Formats: sequence, C-alpha cells, structure tokens
Amino acid sequence: MKSKWVWALLVGAVGITVYAGSVLATPSSGFSSVPLAPVAQFGEIADKAKLGDWKSKIKTKGVSDLHVLEVTVAPGGTGGWHSHRGPSFVIVKSGTATFYEGDDPSCTPHEILAGSGFFEPAGRVHTLRNEEGENLVNVVVQLVPTGTPRRIDEPDPGNCPF
Repeated sequence: MKSKWVWALLVGAVGITVYAGSVLATPSSGFSSVPLAPVAQFGEIADKAKLGDWKSKIKTKGVSDLHVLEVTVAPGGTGGWHSHRGPSFVIVKSGTATFYEGDDPSCTPHEILAGSGFFEPAGRVHTLRNEEGENLVNVVVQLVPTGTPRRIDEPDPGNCPF
C-alpha cells in the first residue's frame, strides 16, 4: 500500500511540473520564422578540421535534423525565453539583435549588429529581443536530434525586469 502512495505522489508531482512549465512558459511576440530549405536529415557525423591555429570538431550520435530558417522580429518583439536541444548558429541579416541569457543574474544585454553572428549552445535558456525601431531579421541554422522540436519554450528565469 505504501508503494502505491509513493507512486501516486510521484505521478502527481510530474503532472504539476509539466502543467506549471506550460503555464509559466514565456511566449514569443512579434516573432515569425520561415524555413529557407526543407528540414534535412543527417546520419552520424564525425569530422575534424585544422588549418593553422584554427580547429573544428563535430561529432553526433544518431540521426539529426538540420533546420535553416529566416526569423523576423518586429520592433519591440521577442522570442520569449526558450532553449534548443542542439546547437544554433545565428547570422543577423538586418537590424540589431539583443540577446539575454537565462543564467545571467545581472541580465546583461548582448547587442549583435547586422552582418555579425552568434552561437547558441544546446540547452541554454535565453531570449532574443528587438529593442530597435526596425525589423530584426536573422538567418538561423540549427542541428537537433531527429524528431525533437527545434525550440523549447521555457519559464521566465526571473533575472530580467521584462
């Protein structure tokens, strides 16, 4: 009988956590994305490159999906707090991207100007905002495990005043 109560409490706690996570998620606003190419699947990848002091290494296990998108954020818009299950490369095509990290207690804004890029590591909670007066347009390349969503809405970490 005792194990049934423990099981019931565990199932209830998981249910509350899932419900709270969906209720507390921070949705995007003024934000749209358009695929620039169909999602492509890749088998396992293992590659290294070296040229002078420059080095690169990528290794995956299992099948991956590669997404290539154009993301537009209207003035005052936001991507909401979110994370990704794989790495993302972002190129700012026009406008200025203001990037915030969920684990930064000082909520330091990182401005990325048109013509520049930035990297979003897998699993890091962050938000991207357009705090300027013109549309922000980014090209995003993401590699995620096949069959998983490329974006996970996350609750507000509470470190920023917005």
